[in-house]
Amino acid sequence: MYDIITFGSAAQDIHIKSKAFKILKDLPAQAGENNFTKGEGLCLALGSKIDVEDIKFASGGGGTNTAVAFAKQGFKTAFCGTVGEDNAGKEIIEELKKLRVNTGLTFKIKEKPTNHSIIIESPGQDRIILVYRGASELLTSKEIPWNKLKTKWIYLAPLSGLLCDNFEDIVDFAFNNKIKVAANPGNSQLSLPQEKLKNILKKINVLILNKEEASQLTKIPFAEEQSIFKKIDEICSGVFVMTKGGEGVVVSDGKYLYRAKPHKNRKVVDTTGAGDSFASGFISDYIRRDGDIEKAIQLGMANSEENLAKTGAKTGLLEKNSEFERVQVTKEERGQNNLCISKF
Repeated sequence: MYDIITFGSAAQDIHIKSKAFKILKDLPAQAGENNFTKGEGLCLALGSKIDVEDIKFASGGGGTNTAVAFAKQGFKTAFCGTVGEDNAGKEIIEELKKLRVNTGLTFKIKEKPTNHSIIIESPGQDRIILVYRGASELLTSKEIPWNKLKTKWIYLAPLSGLLCDNFEDIVDFAFNNKIKVAANPGNSQLSLPQEKLKNILKKINVLILNKEEASQLTKIPFAEEQSIFKKIDEICSGVFVMTKGGEGVVVSDGKYLYRAKPHKNRKVVDTTGAGDSFASGFISDYIRRDGDIEKAIQLGMANSEENLAKTGAKTGLLEKNSEFERVQVTKEERGQNNLCISKF
């Protein structure tokens, strides 16, 4: 019996840094042209050879990132997913074993190489990630060893491709077998037909979304936070966690609203895996402390802050019983009509 099984992607991450990367501000839109989404973009001269000052290789992917975090927190953990029959896949499996994650539910396939991400960083600028979605997308319901999913919890990281098609099957299996589910659905899952998605979400114990995903799910601008929480309360009967990047996190248990902000002096080196590290830290103490949301938020924030301070999605993850500076969590009562009361 496992404490938790994670589903999601497994990837080889390649981090590259160069001062030569040029940032170009957006130009006024011309007819038929698309502007940069955030008003500026990374530009490279065609035919050029650009020196890279630093390159690092690390494993990534939401499924393995969270599996390692749970294992470091002392839980008996397994990762269910696929990698390619290549060196990257072999290295990921070896690393998982070394970090005490059971790989008996991890499969190698020859149809596609292992997922890869190239993380491009320029000093003082936001990162850009080039993503190749490979083997992780090809896990189908037929390959999932349902009879071996003996666990207390299942964690669902963002799923895509054929793996996304299994979202409902996995949640239904867990519900029918009294297995609790924590889910951090990605864009592919949130784009499922509304009725199907609602049927899935009502069976989830802990739903974790960032503010953009919460806005996508509810079709409400993320600035209208109270309306988002009211809407998701109608959809999901479990605990709802909304992360807000540098602004912190807001959590609803249906009775109270919990808020916390990160430490102002936290060190940010690499944001890769920040969401995974918060989610896995939160779920770890939520499980261990019998649903104590205040303690869960504190471990989630600490796990994320330690991970932000190092390059790679797994390098800064906290071990069980690690000492850390706790953030302040405020608890606010709900107002009338099931609305959350916000003070900032």
